[in-house]
Amino acid sequence: GGQRLRITSRRGAIELAARPDPGIQPGSIFIPFHFREAAANTLTNDSLDPHGKIPEYKVCAVQVASAD
Repeated sequence: GGQRLRITSRRGAIELAARPDPGIQPGSIFIPFHFREAAANTLTNDSLDPHGKIPEYKVCAVQVASAD
């Protein structure tokens, strides 16, 4: 359960159920990438770390809005 939210970035958008978590820093969100129905990597950018060539899957700007 939880409130239905629409999360949008420059690369895409997903909808999911969300709940508050006091362990998450204000102004930040956390989305597990394990769920096909809300594929969080759809939101991420395709930049690579210049040294390790690892995708930046853990950092991207998003807009959060009610999906209702």
